[in-house]
Amino acid sequence: MKDKPREIEEDRLAGLIETGSEFKGDLTFKGSFRIEGLFQGNINSDSLLVVGEKGKVEAEINVGHLVVNGEVRGTLQAKEKIEIHNKGRVFGKIITPRLIVEEGAFIDANCQTQSVQTAAQGVAQGKKEEKSPS
Repeated sequence: MKDKPREIEEDRLAGLIETGSEFKGDLTFKGSFRIEGLFQGNINSDSLLVVGEKGKVEAEINVGHLVVNGEVRGTLQAKEKIEIHNKGRVFGKIITPRLIVEEGAFIDANCQTQSVQTAAQGVAQGKKEEKSPS
């Protein structure tokens, strides 16, 4: 029997920033990605991002689904949901249609539980209103 070629699975781990590693820059990925080290920059994906217990992230994040077990600072946007587990710490701004927070989690953030698209439309309308003559 010949082995069938593997298809790309959404739940498959596409990458990892391991404990003790540092990365600065722009990160895009398909599949899921896990951060256990230090990341600074921008993260864009329609997939799952997991920040592990030892992970520290300072970034503008725009993903499909975000799970926080470590520390995240910045603007967090998720198209599906954001989960902040009991050891998770979030500082900044959260925009997502569904927010799940476990007991023990720490949040110092502005939270908007609406779709990312709705939030972007509201910002665009606010800019249009500012430009209109009085």
